[in-house]
Amino acid sequence: MTPKYLERDLILTNGAGVHAIPISEFVITYLLAYSKQLPSLYKQHSERNWQRGLPIQELTDKTLLIIGAGGIGQEIAVRAKAFGMRIFGSSRNGRPLPNFDKVVGANEWKQLLPESEFVVIATPLTPETKGMIDVDTLRLFRPDSYLINIARGAIVDELALTKALQAGWIAGAALDTVYTEPLPTESPLWKLPNIFITPHCSGDSPRVKERTLALFLDNLKRYYQGKPLRNVVDKTAGY
Repeated sequence: MTPKYLERDLILTNGAGVHAIPISEFVITYLLAYSKQLPSLYKQHSERNWQRGLPIQELTDKTLLIIGAGGIGQEIAVRAKAFGMRIFGSSRNGRPLPNFDKVVGANEWKQLLPESEFVVIATPLTPETKGMIDVDTLRLFRPDSYLINIARGAIVDELALTKALQAGWIAGAALDTVYTEPLPTESPLWKLPNIFITPHCSGDSPRVKERTLALFLDNLKRYYQGKPLRNVVDKTAGY
């Protein structure tokens, strides 16, 4: 948000929710690609190599921590729960939510890292969340954990993540968003074997425009009827 907007008495709404379904589906794609060793299987296919014995895993009974249990986080939980996963989440108020086995406050999620095989960042970028996945935080992760970021690149300290992936503090990561986009060709992240980088495309879907238009028209109708608007931006929270 710009300083000029913060200074003025304006009502601002956002498009929260319009990308939730495609992004949540993409998160499941990351989970399955990692658990079922799809990159290795694709490589074997291209080499006409019939080889068994890859360390293929199940998602059932694995623990998924969703940092940011908002609209996107809740859609992720719906789909992950269908795979039999245990779902942890964090939110500003920490209230219980459907499909979550546990929800904690926004500043309490670090205590859940030792129990979580998968960690998804789905929180907005704010002054409080910028750079919060740093060296100290990554040292709290399980060595067999997998980090997924579909939020904003600046939430993750990329130098710290590079070190964590190289040193084996975590098993791997999937990034759909990075600090500088496009990711520079000289970035060391490109060379790491245990990372999956996608070009900020997890929210892409032909139905996003349809949902965006429906949201806008609904809010326009509410505005003329004097009803509460959807997705009003909280200036204090920053989103």
